[in-house]
Amino acid sequence: MTVYNINLGIGWASSGVEYAQAYRSAIFKRQGIDAKFIFTDFFVQDNISDLTRNLGFSDEDIIWLYTFFTDQKVAPTTYTLADLKSSYQGELSREEKNGKQVRLFYDKDDVFLTAYLRDEDDDIVHRVEFVSKGNLVRKDFFSYTKMFTEYYAPRDNKAYLYQRRFFNEDGSIAYDEIVDGTESFFKFSDRICYSKEELIAYMMERLNLKSTDQVILDRATGTGQAVFRHVKPAKLGVVVHAEHFSENVVTDHTILWNNYYEYQFDNADKVDFFITATEAQRQLMLEQFQQFKGIQPTIYTIPVGSLDELKGQNQTRKPFSLITASRLAAEKHVDWLVNAVALAHETLPNLTFDIYGAGGEEKRLADLIAKLGAENYITLKGHKDLTDTYQDYELYLSASKSEGFGLTLLEAIGSGLPLIGFDVRYGNKTFIKDGENGYLIPVLDRDDDQQIAQAFAQRIIALYKEKNMAELQNVSYGIAEEFLTSKLEQKWANLIKEMTEND
Repeated sequence: MTVYNINLGIGWASSGVEYAQAYRSAIFKRQGIDAKFIFTDFFVQDNISDLTRNLGFSDEDIIWLYTFFTDQKVAPTTYTLADLKSSYQGELSREEKNGKQVRLFYDKDDVFLTAYLRDEDDDIVHRVEFVSKGNLVRKDFFSYTKMFTEYYAPRDNKAYLYQRRFFNEDGSIAYDEIVDGTESFFKFSDRICYSKEELIAYMMERLNLKSTDQVILDRATGTGQAVFRHVKPAKLGVVVHAEHFSENVVTDHTILWNNYYEYQFDNADKVDFFITATEAQRQLMLEQFQQFKGIQPTIYTIPVGSLDELKGQNQTRKPFSLITASRLAAEKHVDWLVNAVALAHETLPNLTFDIYGAGGEEKRLADLIAKLGAENYITLKGHKDLTDTYQDYELYLSASKSEGFGLTLLEAIGSGLPLIGFDVRYGNKTFIKDGENGYLIPVLDRDDDQQIAQAFAQRIIALYKEKNMAELQNVSYGIAEEFLTSKLEQKWANLIKEMTEND
């Protein structure tokens, strides 16, 4: 039995989907469940091994669509500059290095090679560009061997990509991709795939899925139809990572699904199970599927994160200390929190507020803090591992109006913090019991910065003046108990067992 998890891409700054997959991978390893994670995007700037290792995946658990049809393994790049020099038979005229680029000149051949190093301080080569007589003719890409080559021809004074060739470990040809602008077809010795979707379908065929296998679809754009057509006899699961519908266009008879889930939901009768991160989203989906499609699909609630332990039960915390943690992006509305704390500080002069995270809003927030004269009690702390940090604080603030789950909220209650946030799905309602371990703030019809800041400020003041901090912390710890890793692992074990036995 193998669990295949299908996604599109991954990067150095990955989204919550990739973090959720990495977390799932760790759980499966601890439980001894064989799991593979399939990525279907095409990568040229980085070796997929580097990207997946960065999130904690093991190479042997990764399947990349483009090397799936070769005998190459996903592995770190070990091809060196010395390997490159020995592979080219010309007479080296000179060598120039500029950061991560090394240029080798072969003047007699009117050729130069540009090697792109993995890091500036080592000689590991990720890819090489070959320029002949002033024209780019090919690019080679490496891991422990040459993975593939791109071939170029001059057209309209530009280098035009017309072919990719993928190799086996011994250098023999595995297959070719013939490229025409944005269109491609893939040529094997015994088969032609006329689109990437057909290539994915071919991969699904070659997986030789069994009835005990499970395929979990994390992202379906460009892959959904191929997966749905070729998944049987395996079980098919769909993970819902975000809001799944557009609330402002729902009527008594119609619903507009999120376009990332529309195909999966329209074909829900072919899905063996769905997974949501919160029970609130599960219940809403069950109601909507019954109302709009007349079906009751199997939906599991499995959080995308968990707590190994509760922290800070006996911690001495700094009085009147507030914290938030997020990307410093406009949609996180940290500026509302800055204004709110500044207002509350007029009544509670001992308040301090630490903001953890990095992002494009950092300068704007710094300017706002300075404008308010709040530098002495509001601090931008930058990016940091907060594992043991939450327990130093008394209260967590969140101004995001869209949290599918909210890992920082989970981490905060795992350290006993009460929370204040908007009354929005799904994370806030999961982790905040209004009046018991914090407050849920009603959402206004339109965003009024001043009203919102006042609403947060009023609740910060009320919490400190009207509530018992120990009681608030106990409620947060009680909620956090349900998200301990042992319980999450059991949820996955139960799902796998039920789907394996349900032939």
